[in-house]
This record gives sequence, structure tokens and C-alpha cells, in this order.
Amino acid sequence: MQFKITPALKGLITAVLMIITMLFLFSQLKNGNSGLQYIVYLIYGLGIMWTLIEYQKSSDNNGKFATLFNQGFKCFIVVTLCIALFYWIFNYMHPEFREKMGELLKEDLIKQTGDKQMLPAQIDEEVLTFKKQYALKLVSGAIFGYLLIGAIVTATASAILTALRKN
Repeated sequence: MQFKITPALKGLITAVLMIITMLFLFSQLKNGNSGLQYIVYLIYGLGIMWTLIEYQKSSDNNGKFATLFNQGFKCFIVVTLCIALFYWIFNYMHPEFREKMGELLKEDLIKQTGDKQMLPAQIDEEVLTFKKQYALKLVSGAIFGYLLIGAIVTATASAILTALRKN
């Protein structure tokens, strides 16, 4: 009996590789602005491609775009859920990020007020609200971003693979 790796399992493997890469980059660079962060997106795209190419080779493939896209969806939805959970846990374990971003926001608000002069209490309230919503905004942004990237990569690759199969 042959063990079949499902698209969801491929998504889990992809997510684990992405998380390991993120943690490695964080431990080595401590700088979120590095171009090396795109390695994570490369791994994501390769995981989706792995899923699609393997499915295209299978006897289950009927050659339709929707069927191929569905397989990619099963992969990228698992990746998205895992990465969202990772972001939440990671930022929960590092409250200093929220504090640092709150300080940067406060400095920015003080600079931006110019002639309009926000009262110090208003600035403090804005910063407090930002800190309360920090993790939620970060996780929801990650969910949206990874879903969008996953859908674009999956749709594009599915269209190409479907067209290649017809030729």
C-alpha cells in the first residue's frame, strides 16, 4: 500500500518549512526589513506548485482548471491557518514588538499633528487602542495576505498547467 500525501498535508509541510525559515531569519537578522524574508514566500509558492504538479500527474486529474485549483486551495488554506496561528503565538510571546510599534506610532502622531496639535491624552488614547488591536490586526493582515498570494499563485499555476495539458 502506497502512502499518498494529501494537499492538506503538503500545506502543513510547507507551513512548517516557512515557520522554520521565519524563526531562523528572526534569530539571525533581528531585522524584518531584510530581502531574505521573500524566501518564505518562495517556499509558499513552491509548496503550492508541488501540490498542483503532483495532482496534475495523478490519474484523478480530469484536466479542468477548477479541479486543479481546488487541490491548490486545500494546500494554501492549511498554510494560511498555520501561519496565522504562528503569528498570533509569536507576537503573544514577544510583547516588546507591540510596545515598540506603539512608541513608533506615538512619535509619528506627534510629528504629524503639526498645526492641528492633538492633545497628549488623544495621542495616548490612539496608542493604547493601537496596542490593544495590534495582534488582531497583524493576524488578520497575515490571513488576508496569505490567502491573496495563495489564490493568485494557485490560479495562475492552475491556468498554466491546464493549458499545458491541453497542448
